[in-house]
Formats: sequence, structure tokens, C-alpha cells
Amino acid sequence: MTAAGSANSTASIRVLLVDDAEDIRRLIRTALRFRGGFEVVGEAATGAEAVAQAAELHPDIVVLDLGLPDLAGRDLIARVRESSPPSQVVVFSAAEASDPSWFEDRTAGYVLKDADLDYLVDLLESVAAPRPDEAVLDLPQDLASVKEARRFVMQQLLDWGLESMRDDAFLVVSELAANALTHAASDYQVRLSLSPTALRIEICDSGTGTPEPQPPTMTQDHGRGLLMVSALSASWGIDVGPGEGSDAAGPGSGKVVWAELTRAAPSELSWSGTDD
Repeated sequence: MTAAGSANSTASIRVLLVDDAEDIRRLIRTALRFRGGFEVVGEAATGAEAVAQAAELHPDIVVLDLGLPDLAGRDLIARVRESSPPSQVVVFSAAEASDPSWFEDRTAGYVLKDADLDYLVDLLESVAAPRPDEAVLDLPQDLASVKEARRFVMQQLLDWGLESMRDDAFLVVSELAANALTHAASDYQVRLSLSPTALRIEICDSGTGTPEPQPPTMTQDHGRGLLMVSALSASWGIDVGPGEGSDAAGPGSGKVVWAELTRAAPSELSWSGTDD
């Protein structure tokens, strides 16, 4: 099994702390040390220091207080982002945001200082976590492999934080994998990919047979599953061509049967906002 785009690295999350209160920086630094997996690569007490250190260190995350003596909050955020575009900015402020949507568009989170520090650290882990956008699993021509396909999809959705899609994805991958075994009589591959709006499930095989949805009848079972796939999916289709693992050289060998499930609105976890 391979999961393209997933990260196995154990490198620490590199953090720049920006706050004019040394005791606040110390509290965050201590919380990060106890959690583990973080490295505080720099600390700044002014906006000018923050911009300079961000440009030099390019941290993964900048934890930023807005109440600095020399630079206003919005200007500071703009300059930090300009000096280190890859860095994520998380605001840790004593004041509620006057315009939450402005900060939501430009930062990875906004946490009030009266929040529990564990919440801040959880957020930093979430912000820095890699978001793989594709996963692949090769499976044999064996009826038992359908169970493996389901297990793979379930685990991947858990890893991606898409538990709400599990039921629909479970049914879709079960049907598409069973169809590959029924119509292709070959090994096959399960591919999952994410876009901002959809989860795409693909079953790639090297067979020539293509499943077709059939009208429901009292006597025939074949084809009903694709009607269910069609009902659950925003779109689905069959692309005929070289299938995964196919040894055939000519055009038309193999196929990809795919379905796209609409994703829910992006999680608000990384935006603490000011609802409390």
C-alpha cells in the first residue's frame, strides 16, 4: 500500500513566537516543549524583530500577538506573510477580532489569550499537519480484497478528517471494487484524491468489460449497484484506456471507473474565531 503525498517525516514543527510579554512567550514555549514535536526557532518582542526573524528563519508557524508597540496588527501580518510566504500565521491575542473575516482569510487561526493553552497547541499541530491529497492501494483479483478496499478508504478518511463521508464512500468503493472483480477479472487499484469540493474514488483495472447501470427489476441484481453510486455521487463515469497494471499495449485496454462525492464545507477547527 502506498499513500502518495502522505508524510512520514518526524521533523519538528518550527515555531517563531512573537509577543512583547516575555512571560507569555515562556508559557507557550513550555507548553510546546511538554507536548513535543515542536522547536521554537526564534522569539521576537517587536513587529520589526518579527519581520526580520520570519525572513531569516522561515518558520513553519508564526504565533503572533497583535498588541505590539511598533506595528499595527494588520500591517504586521501583511509584512510577516510577505517576508516568509510559506509560514502559517496564528494570532494569539488578548483582544477579539474586530473583523473576523479579514483575519480568517489571512491567518490559519485566531486564539484569544484566555483560551486553554492546550487548545492553542492542538491548533498549531493541526495547522502544521500535512494534508495528503491522494492515496493509492493495489489489490489482487480476490473477493476478499473488497473488504481491504473498504478498510483502506475508511482509514484514509479518518486520516483526512472526513469521517462524515464514511458511509457514502463505504458504499461507493464496495460497489466499484465488486464491479471490477465481476466485469474485469483482473487485479485492480483503488485511488482516492481530494479537491476543495469533492472526494474522488477511482477503481482502475486491466479488464475490458464495463459495468452498466440497469433499471431495477425483481429478478436481476447486476447493475443495481451503479444506480446507487449514481444516486450518492455528484458525478461518476467510466474512462476506457490503459488500466493500472495492464500488460496490454493497445488502446482500449483497461478502464477507470470513478465517482465523486461532494465534500462538506471546510472544517472550522483551525479558526477559533470570537464566538465565545
